[in-house]
Amino acid sequence: MKRRDVIKTLGVLPIAGLSGVSLAKNATVQDSRTRLLNVLANQTAGPEIYTAIGVEPVINCRGTFTIIGGSAELPEVKDAIHAAANYFVQYDELAAGVGQHLADLTGAEWGMVSSGCAAGMKHVTVACVTGGNPEKLIQLPDIRGFDKTEVIIPRHSRNSYDHSIRNVGVRIVTVETLDELKAAIGPQTAMIYLLAHNASDSGPLSTESIVAVAKPWNVPVLVDAAAEDLTIPNVHLARGADVVTYSGGKVMCGPQGAGLVLGKKSILQAAWQASAPHHGIGRNDKVGREETLGMVAAVEAWIKRDHQKEWQKWLSWLDTIEKRVSAVPGITTEVQEPTALSNHSPTLTISWDANALHVTGEEFADELAHTKPRIALQAGELKENGATSVIITAFQMQEGNDRIVADRIHELLSKKRTPKPKTMAAAAHQLDGRWDVTIHFFHGESTHVFLLEQKGNWINGIHQGDFHSRGLVGSIEGDSIKFRSVFRRPGDSLVYSFSGTVTGDSGNTISGNLHMGEYLECTFTARKHEYTDEIKPIKIPVGPPLAT
Repeated sequence: MKRRDVIKTLGVLPIAGLSGVSLAKNATVQDSRTRLLNVLANQTAGPEIYTAIGVEPVINCRGTFTIIGGSAELPEVKDAIHAAANYFVQYDELAAGVGQHLADLTGAEWGMVSSGCAAGMKHVTVACVTGGNPEKLIQLPDIRGFDKTEVIIPRHSRNSYDHSIRNVGVRIVTVETLDELKAAIGPQTAMIYLLAHNASDSGPLSTESIVAVAKPWNVPVLVDAAAEDLTIPNVHLARGADVVTYSGGKVMCGPQGAGLVLGKKSILQAAWQASAPHHGIGRNDKVGREETLGMVAAVEAWIKRDHQKEWQKWLSWLDTIEKRVSAVPGITTEVQEPTALSNHSPTLTISWDANALHVTGEEFADELAHTKPRIALQAGELKENGATSVIITAFQMQEGNDRIVADRIHELLSKKRTPKPKTMAAAAHQLDGRWDVTIHFFHGESTHVFLLEQKGNWINGIHQGDFHSRGLVGSIEGDSIKFRSVFRRPGDSLVYSFSGTVTGDSGNTISGNLHMGEYLECTFTARKHEYTDEIKPIKIPVGPPLAT
């Protein structure tokens, strides 16, 4: 049963049974503690470290996504973390030693370890806003009276991670052309932020073009290369950027809670001043001595690793899977070897006709993700002709995963599935009009509005949220509804997927679940709006009023 189903079941238990439930719950908690203690006592424990507390591990064929753990730490990283934990050091001295050592390793002027790439971006922003002045530092995010109050970001670089820059309190200025950049830059500009991708590599707003505009104003340029291979000498610094940031828990296979910052020493020293253990806006972004030395070990290992040998190993894993699944009739496969620096890994695309196998790539990926063994992979696009696919990314798979994945995909693709109904069940209700919607969040409620138009099973309309309106599309089959709205703005995307049931004598109530993507789930209730305004004839004035 799903957790919410269990909660619903508990909610209808008679009062007399509550003490029994409490005892059962306490017994379950005690059993969990016992299991976990037993696992921790076993130094060679495997996935039991998670299953002991009811969490099922995932085979990662998806990539370095933080929500499933990023990357697997290298043995050298684990050893460094363990060794560093045995001693105490003064953190400013540690930062100075690490800064110089990272400079020696990478050829950059200085280095710094942050508590993740986004935290590094935040600290660099603070450094550019304050210049290392602690009086300014402790005032943030209130920037009243500051001379540096703006950060320029090309529209091609706006993304959800620029929240770490906005958190500082600066005004974001979005530009789309070089002329707009030249008009926007000035004494108030603290920094220019770029996301490392194709548009930053070349074109009118490439790193080199932006640096040429920024340098006369002495405005630093920060490049976010979170998921990229570490290049030595660094490609972004060579193009003129002042600072570049990386995630520790991606391709370098360092600590998931660490990031690497390389670049101009004066900026990085001010960035360190703005991070923990120093008080101010960055105090909550703490990186421990263990993660710090683990990150250094990851950089050292990156330099020594045989990347070509690793690549061939990843290809061999994909080959194992490809040979196994190709035995399924109707399956086609393709291995791709991308050359871009970001998320640099070979991939295997497995394609089929959804009309023949009666399952889409999205449905298949969901099935793999929520059945044992749990496998995370990417769902491909469903095309109009029924062509569909899933994509396997190799570089975070572990030894032996290839055989498990190959067998599981072969098994599920070979499974006989019932064809989906070609027609939808008729709608049991007509939902046109205005609906007053109450969203029941984790710790509060919000009132939204649906404005719906229905044609048969299909629904279009407007979803009015707390601050913004967006389009809504959906369907109704019998009493069941599915709606979706998407709100996008530079740096953010919010997808609301509603599923529920129409109830009430006249079908005037809808209730169900709201899936909010990375923001998890909650519930909602919608009621048909009842207009209370008095209905009476309206007289149109004949001319201008004689009194007001």
